[in-house]
Amino acid sequence: MTRVGRRALLHAAVAVPAAAALTPALAPAVAGATPAVDHDADRFTIAVLPDTQYLLDEGGSDPEPVRAALRAVARDRDANVVFLAHLGDVTEHGTEAEMRLADSVFTGGVPYSVLAGNHDVPSGTDDRRGPTPHSRTFGPERFRRMPTFGGFAPDGYNSYHVLRAGGREWLVLALDWRVSEQGARWAQGVLDEHRSLPAILTTHDLVAGSPRAELSAHGRFLWDTLIRRNDQVFLTLNGHYWPSGRTTLVNDHGHDVHLHLTNYQDRYYGGAGMVRFYTFDLARGVIDVETFSPWLLSRDPDTPPEAETARLSGDADRFTVEIDFRERFAGFAPPAVPPSRPAGAVVTRDTVAYWRFDAAGFPAAAGPVAAGAVARDLTGRGNDLTAQRLHASGPDVLTWSDEHHDGQPGHASLRFDGGRNPDRGAVLRTSDTAPLNGMRFESGYTIETFFKLPDPFVGDHAWMGLLSWEGRAGDAGKSAGWSDDEPTCSLNLSGERFLQFVVYPVPGDADPTSWSHAVPVGRWTHVAVVNDGRRTTMYVDGARIARNAAEESRGISTLGRPFALGGTQFALRYGQGFHGWIGDTRITARALRPAQFLTGTR
Repeated sequence: MTRVGRRALLHAAVAVPAAAALTPALAPAVAGATPAVDHDADRFTIAVLPDTQYLLDEGGSDPEPVRAALRAVARDRDANVVFLAHLGDVTEHGTEAEMRLADSVFTGGVPYSVLAGNHDVPSGTDDRRGPTPHSRTFGPERFRRMPTFGGFAPDGYNSYHVLRAGGREWLVLALDWRVSEQGARWAQGVLDEHRSLPAILTTHDLVAGSPRAELSAHGRFLWDTLIRRNDQVFLTLNGHYWPSGRTTLVNDHGHDVHLHLTNYQDRYYGGAGMVRFYTFDLARGVIDVETFSPWLLSRDPDTPPEAETARLSGDADRFTVEIDFRERFAGFAPPAVPPSRPAGAVVTRDTVAYWRFDAAGFPAAAGPVAAGAVARDLTGRGNDLTAQRLHASGPDVLTWSDEHHDGQPGHASLRFDGGRNPDRGAVLRTSDTAPLNGMRFESGYTIETFFKLPDPFVGDHAWMGLLSWEGRAGDAGKSAGWSDDEPTCSLNLSGERFLQFVVYPVPGDADPTSWSHAVPVGRWTHVAVVNDGRRTTMYVDGARIARNAAEESRGISTLGRPFALGGTQFALRYGQGFHGWIGDTRITARALRPAQFLTGTR
């Protein structure tokens, strides 16, 4: 993806004199120039450098594009580059002279791996070939001091790295262009020793690109011997062939493996030091891929060959891979879920009601929830909720579930199966005499809950309610809102999946309304509505939304009628009920900061 200011950054990086770049291996290329890497950030980049052979050729070439690429990768402050993988064919002939040149080019910057391509080693050999100029240049001694380096196989051609990024460890296998059965057994041993790590397999020959991206003969050997049986391997990267391409295969565990071929040696200037960025965005569940030449971008390319090569935008060069990282890795690395927290950890002196559906506050048991079941108000203030099915709904409209948001204190929820045509659903209501019914919160309040919408989210569920106070706005003397028959406070979901919080404040005649963005399906969401006695602000997953009501809003015009979870009345009648899961719900009689929400109470 394009980053603001990248051209200026790359120009500055490439403008560094070559002599300054040739620092000892693993040292920053220029003192203080290499940006600090954030190993815990949800967004990080693995850079890929394919077939540089035409630029490192003793018969006549120009290594500067490769130097420029390595310097630019090391200095890209926006990308948070944690590692670089070279995909083989470093040089054209694999001679001592070419390897000396490669040795001078690969200096400094981020940790990296280099594997042998067919032009780097004697033809017709596999990873049992013995020492070569390549193995002497890119062998264990070169990588030993790298923080990511894991080890080499005894053959001296297969290696691995363990890197930390996104708050976890990742395995990178760097395999020879011709892996023998012996080499495959070594790689299997590495995977076995790092069984909980997601793995990226890099090699030179795996996917061929013409006429379409598919496994090569050696690629089929690697797939059948190593990749398909190891669920850890979710991404493979190789060069050797052109044009670039990609394909997706399903492994023995029923999961997608993304196989990508990247090679630009057929392009202008031997590929011009083309780099591919794989930017992992764990929050979005994607890998954004972009391909560009730092060397050409630094020169403000104006000739057709330069302009056509500087940045690529074809489907095989610039794309996004969608991955639910949590689900994809769950089979070998189940996510570490924070332990449940006792009610005492989240109930403060200002908490007026707190409900949860694990054993701490509910008769937790799989299956339908019986009418009359009680969710205790864990503040001890007497605002207990009682389950009630709506209309002629069957028992399955309300069931207990052990699903929950990772940050939720209680590890359980209720599954509501409300809908319309005909109206059906269930609600949990306070008693007619509960203190919460008549509280007006004129000094401020925070209402928060966890919920999840089913995926797929089918049917007409527009304007279903998550929570509300019963009663008519008209009975509170309010007539300036959308309808006198709507309740005085409710949290609902529009047909576009926008959260709508509407409230009739105590003073004045208005209905200040806040609107979120479209909330996701199939994923737990935390929503908090915060009022400071003057204005209302909605937060979704800790982020402040844009469409908060501008009107002044003080308090809630409650009418002494029950509070309800799982539905919203209209004209004193419930229609459809909520459709999805609802978890812990808390009401606090003051404005809370995001750090004080249920997701991170302290």
